Amino acid sequence: MNASKLLVFCTLCASVGLCQDQPSIIVRGLAGKTIAVTEADLARLPQHSITTTDHGSPATFQGVLLSDVLAKVDLPLGDTYHSTAASYYVLAEAKDGYRVLFAWAELDSSFMDKQIYVVTKRDAKPLPENARPFQLVVPGEKRGGRWLRQLTVITVKQAN
Repeated sequence: MNASKLLVFCTLCASVGLCQDQPSIIVRGLAGKTIAVTEADLARLPQHSITTTDHGSPATFQGVLLSDVLAKVDLPLGDTYHSTAASYYVLAEAKDGYRVLFAWAELDSSFMDKQIYVVTKRDAKPLPENARPFQLVVPGEKRGGRWLRQLTVITVKQAN
C-alpha cells in the first residue's frame, strides 16, 4: 500500500474507531456499516478445513466462510433486495493493492452453493509470510487469480 493510501486507510480506521494492535480485516457493508475483524474474531466463527490444490500442490487450509464474515454487516438479503440482489458485488483488497471481485450471486446461497474462505493457516501452520495474516481461498478456480493474499479490506457495493 503506498503512503497516501495508507494515510487514508489509517484515517478511516481512526474515524470509525477501528484502530487496533492486532491485524484486522476492514469489512464495509451496505448503509456505511464498517467493522474490523481480527484473527480472534475469526476463531469464534465456525471453522472449516479446506483440502484443495494451490499452484499444482495439494494443500489444506483452515479458516472460515467469507459469508460468515460478511454476516456481521448489512447485506443485500431478503425481500427488500429480491429484484436487485444480482446487481451487488464484493470487492476484496490486499495490502499491496491487488483487488478481486465476486458477484454477490456467487456468495448468496439463494443463488448458488459456492464456498469462499478467509483462512489463517495452511497445512496446520500459520500462513507463509507473503500471505499473512489473512488469505482468501476459492476452491475450484482453475487459475487461482482470486486467491487473494494479505487480505485487508472487504467491501459490499452495488453496481451503478
